[in-house]
Amino acid sequence: MQKGHMKNGWVTSFVLVAVLASSTPGVLAAVQQIPGLEAKGETVATASAEIGSAAFIKSGSRTVEPRIVAATALGGLELYSLAGKRIGSVPAGEAVAVDVGYDVALGSERATVVAAIDTTTQSLRLFRFADDQLQEAGARPIPLGFAAEGICTYRHPLDGGLHVFIVGDGGEVEQQIVYGTEDGKLDARQVRRIGVPSPLKQCVVDPVGGHVYAAEETVGIWRFSADPESDVAAALVDSPRGHIDEEVGGLAVYDGGSGRRWLLASNASAGTLNVYDLENDAAYLGSMSVSGQGAEAPIDEPGPLYASAVVPGKRFPQGALLVVDEDDANAKLVSIASVATALGVSRSSADAATPEAAASSVAVVMPVAETEPVASFGDAADDPAIWADPTDPEKSLIVATDKKGGMYVYDMQGQVRHFLPDGKVNNVDLRSGFRLGGEEITLVTATNRTRKSISIYRLDTAEGKLVDVADGLQSTGMHDPYGLCMYRSARDGGTYVFVNGDDVAKKQWRLVDAGDGRVRAELVRELSFDSQTEGCVADDDAGILFVDEEDVALWALSAEPDGGDAKTAIDRVEDNPAIRDDLEGVGLYDLGNGRGYLVVSSQGNDTYAVYRREGRREYLGSFAVAGDPQRGIDGISETDGLDISSANLGPGLEHGAMVAQDGRNVMPVQNQNYKIVPWQAIAEALKLEMRQP
Repeated sequence: MQKGHMKNGWVTSFVLVAVLASSTPGVLAAVQQIPGLEAKGETVATASAEIGSAAFIKSGSRTVEPRIVAATALGGLELYSLAGKRIGSVPAGEAVAVDVGYDVALGSERATVVAAIDTTTQSLRLFRFADDQLQEAGARPIPLGFAAEGICTYRHPLDGGLHVFIVGDGGEVEQQIVYGTEDGKLDARQVRRIGVPSPLKQCVVDPVGGHVYAAEETVGIWRFSADPESDVAAALVDSPRGHIDEEVGGLAVYDGGSGRRWLLASNASAGTLNVYDLENDAAYLGSMSVSGQGAEAPIDEPGPLYASAVVPGKRFPQGALLVVDEDDANAKLVSIASVATALGVSRSSADAATPEAAASSVAVVMPVAETEPVASFGDAADDPAIWADPTDPEKSLIVATDKKGGMYVYDMQGQVRHFLPDGKVNNVDLRSGFRLGGEEITLVTATNRTRKSISIYRLDTAEGKLVDVADGLQSTGMHDPYGLCMYRSARDGGTYVFVNGDDVAKKQWRLVDAGDGRVRAELVRELSFDSQTEGCVADDDAGILFVDEEDVALWALSAEPDGGDAKTAIDRVEDNPAIRDDLEGVGLYDLGNGRGYLVVSSQGNDTYAVYRREGRREYLGSFAVAGDPQRGIDGISETDGLDISSANLGPGLEHGAMVAQDGRNVMPVQNQNYKIVPWQAIAEALKLEMRQP
């Protein structure tokens, strides 16, 4: 934690520890006068006579009470008992900020992670707390590249990953993910960096709301999304125009269960502590002053606050506020019950420990590879198609779109084999075995929004290139064509392509050899839906077309040109809480003999729903794709298009794979790309079958 702001000799920091149970919220009384809070204990002064911040830390032993860890500048990190006795220290450079994270796997063990900022090298340093001792466990000091001021930790609810936010003097907000290395060390990797115009002094994360709060000293309190796979969604919670006089200092989150989730902020210029209701869009609840133990006058300018989910012992059954006083170079403890009293909040004696959050029903998998980013900025990558090499699986290919620039061909390691600048190409699909000029080729089709047409290519599988074979302009007659999928009829052997546009229409064309090595599309059918569609996939064996009506349902209908317009809803958005509009990409995993699975991108909650291909096509569960910090590959969010193959695609992908567009490519932030996820990981997570190579 950074040094506090000085005025009249006082510099302070705060740590808030939430141990309240879920309880029925009391009635908040209006605060007519500013009440005062008095410390009920303190630590001895630090050996260095300097202190920047402190936090509670829980011992791994049930017989040992929680400890206090403090950043003491050139004194490094020091440990104290709750009675205030110094019990140990560890060098940490010039430690100006510290926060306590969560358990992370270190080899065969798990240890509590302590993260600190070292300003001698402007780096993040990582420590482990075990057996009542702090030990440096970082594989290296992680360079930050800016003047850091504050630090806060966050456990990602999807995969349990430990994230660290570091805020800086230049307005930086850097997010790093911590992970254990193979040799039992800790390391971290940058996930993303955002920023504001002026210095940030402190941050804290509300894990329930999924937000990080940051104090921009003279501007106010900012709120950002803590999830790197979501919009930043920056919002100003309070400012000098609201309940802050001039400067905001420290921040902390108190989680006492339903109705008891507060954001606390130092209204430094007024010498008070503000409290906001996190269950009511951070509405202001009241203010109070803070004084030291036995002190008559309140602390002049309260400074930074930090949060930790550590029980501070029986002396503080409702939690404790840890006040770091730089002038005395020590830490003072205030009962959180005093805060509740000041706010007029009653508490039932039946309230116990905060209950554990319900376990997520969404399975989590990780990608093993990702493609190079597309060249275009913004929302550019959209839809992939997988070609499986039947003789040498390792040479399989991915054809994918840059809807602002053209078509990519990647290998299964994600390296670019070919780029064809061919306009705003949106969706793509392919079928092998198309006879053109007496030769069987792999035919690729795509919607071209620049020419409002169907682009048609031959995939040169040996060279990994696309060759245009369209018999002139193959117009769709649509204002803005973008959804597309192909179908090979088992009944007549014909190859077809379905296209939809930016309205309710969907059309079907038969693809035919036009002579001279060219392919023509002949319109054979027109369909209509009630609202926007895009994602679709055809089951060639069963003659079924599956279509996502984005806000409504996943539909099944005949894929044959004379199949009519009758359709059956497999699942509806309004009926299944596990899926959330928009429904986007859809793919088919083929187990053979008409069996398999459908996978649908549920874009509204960044998950993928799995349905049985045959029979009643029941919903089987959902999975999400989280990042793998060791590989440096982030997770997947806001997926548009995806493709699934059950073919052997090479080492690590022997049972097939899902390739999906990633709407936010972070770790670090880059243009959009595509992620490659082994089907084996999905099958094991959801207890599904795999096709044997």
